[in-house]
Amino acid sequence: SGAGKSTLIRMVPVLERPSAGRVTVNDVNVGDLKRAAIPYLRRNLGMVFQDQKLLFDRNIFENVLLPLSIAVFSPKEAPARVRAALDKVGLLEREQAFPIALSGGEQQRLAIARAVVSRPNLILADEPTAHLDMETAADVATIFAEFNRVGVTVMLATYDRSLFPEARRLRLSHGSVVS
Repeated sequence: SGAGKSTLIRMVPVLERPSAGRVTVNDVNVGDLKRAAIPYLRRNLGMVFQDQKLLFDRNIFENVLLPLSIAVFSPKEAPARVRAALDKVGLLEREQAFPIALSGGEQQRLAIARAVVSRPNLILADEPTAHLDMETAADVATIFAEFNRVGVTVMLATYDRSLFPEARRLRLSHGSVVS
């Protein structure tokens, strides 16, 4: 706690900027990016936040569609892409439900579907299993492992090493990478 995990995760998409050092993504120092370039960086990132950032006035389908709408994705292809993402996380049959009707684990899977719908090459997740029971946390960890197996880089902050036994680890101490 307090080591800087969430801060590091937030620096990659430039939600925060480093006060010292560099954060490099695809050979670009993201701390030096101009404000206008940040949305282009984020189009290649999927983000799963601790509090999910779901839109409770929109149904599941509309929540997952949002990143494609922002990126002006083809309206003909978008529904199929949304349904594929929902299917991948096991929520396809609930696409018309609203997030308030979902369990905590289902809300987290919805957040993952929204993060992967644009097929990013990097997924960032801040404590994606923190508020879940062990069985649901293991299911969420499996989803991330499956994305990693198909070539997507997954960077996540977690307290529970046992859920991600094959992951390479960065160890942080007081805001610095120590190993």
